[in-house]
Amino acid sequence: MQKESMHWADRIALQVKQRVEKNEFLKKVVKKNGCIVYDEKTPSGTIHVGSARGWVIHDCVAKALRDLGAKAKFILSSDDMDPYDKPNKELDESWDKYLGMPFRDIPSPAEGYKSFADYYFSQATEKFREWGIDAELESTGERYEDGSFNEQIKTILDNADKVKKIYAELYGEKGYAVKLPFNVKCPECGKIATTVAAKWENEEIYFECGNAVKFAKGCSHKGWISPYNGNGKLPWKVEWAAKWPMKGVVYEIAGKDHFTKGSSRTVANRIAVDVLDYPPPLPSNGYKEGKGYEFFTVGGAKMSTSKGEGMAFKDITKYAPAQMLRYLMVKSRPAAVIDFDPYNEHDLLLLYDRFDKNEDEYFSRGGDKVQKRVYELSRTEKLPKKKPVHISLNNAATMVQIALYDVGRAIEIMKKQGMLNKPSKQDIEAVKSRLEYAKKWIRNFAPEQYKFELNEKADKRIISSLSENQKKALRLLKERLEKNDYDEQGLFNEFYRIKEEANTGTKEFFSAAYLALISKERGPKLAPFILQIGKERVIKLLEDAVSLTG
Repeated sequence: MQKESMHWADRIALQVKQRVEKNEFLKKVVKKNGCIVYDEKTPSGTIHVGSARGWVIHDCVAKALRDLGAKAKFILSSDDMDPYDKPNKELDESWDKYLGMPFRDIPSPAEGYKSFADYYFSQATEKFREWGIDAELESTGERYEDGSFNEQIKTILDNADKVKKIYAELYGEKGYAVKLPFNVKCPECGKIATTVAAKWENEEIYFECGNAVKFAKGCSHKGWISPYNGNGKLPWKVEWAAKWPMKGVVYEIAGKDHFTKGSSRTVANRIAVDVLDYPPPLPSNGYKEGKGYEFFTVGGAKMSTSKGEGMAFKDITKYAPAQMLRYLMVKSRPAAVIDFDPYNEHDLLLLYDRFDKNEDEYFSRGGDKVQKRVYELSRTEKLPKKKPVHISLNNAATMVQIALYDVGRAIEIMKKQGMLNKPSKQDIEAVKSRLEYAKKWIRNFAPEQYKFELNEKADKRIISSLSENQKKALRLLKERLEKNDYDEQGLFNEFYRIKEEANTGTKEFFSAAYLALISKERGPKLAPFILQIGKERVIKLLEDAVSLTG
């Protein structure tokens, strides 16, 4: 595989910059608005972690554009004018009476939020600081109400025949191929999904509120109404195109399912070019959709917000820190599938290991420029001035159990054992963070093989079951630890000398040691484990075990 010469976010930012420089129209757009990187999300329920991939991509591209000297910002809009179109699995049947209404007009399921939409959107965006996502948040409904969409609404309705033709070519004679591309919010019942717009005359729409959809019933109200200032909305695929000139968008990507031929991006691009006379933002080029990003799956499962399936964005940091998850997304090209399983120890241990290696690369002289850029873009906080101290997740899990889940005590043990030598405040915070997560991991997700409880004294029943050679090995190990100081490699070598003297097999030697220390036949790597526990404590346990051998 050819080595990358530029991080994907920098490559995209450069493409955006070059495209703007070659297009006089876009030059004027950017001069007025800056480089707008845009994304949107329908707050139909708890927002799942798959959406985070798009947010991180857009955030990185906006940062990369700013690094090129552009005035760029990432805007994330809540598509809160969308209708409540299927029951939310998190709510009971009493909420079904709101089906067909805009999410922004439905009460919040919890106190402290303006609406249903605000509740679910805020659940996710309240985590943005933790993730290092710098986004300007807005409401699509507010943009309708303040008239921001009025120009695009008029242009689209004036050119309704063109829009119908686009739909007919792609989907046949149905839906918006035969009706006006606008959804009126019924002034009587407040529903937006149940209306059908039939005529457009003199800046007003004639509509009927009936049985346009199966999931909600209309009130039979009919009449003429202005489409402007929040009296309705454009259908989503049309609305997508309308947002680009309304905001001056130069970059907006979405999941790959939106970028297949004949998809929502196909419709939006056609409308942008043929009706609104606006160049679709990258990664599209004219009618060509470009490529969307691959899915972020959890344990192989794609998430769905509206169906209430998958892992919530607001909850994912219970399983892994935002710093690690952002790094996972930043290091992966948008076209690469990411699958993360917090219950798979290999996923977690490897993720931590790779992050630490990336941090080492960043602080090394020379080093790979792309990897250094990965580190810069993956940081959720200010870049540290010097390399933080590393403790692997595996070692952190061991230390926190040795310290009986007391993080402060674990840090003191590490200082005493020389694992933290004159640590700075930054070092202490880095180690503390890793220990806190390790504690959470061990208690909630780690497989049994990583869990242990250090003995206070040897178990007589277990020790008596050992062979004479195993008992001899324990006596020799105690004696050697009393007489000598070891580093990890030296102690490991000593194990094999003891094994030979006691005439035990490798498996028998190690199982005897683990049984004496934690009453399990397996445990953390023995040499570092003994050093982490501390020689004095290990000698005491071995002495107790040896005393039971007779």
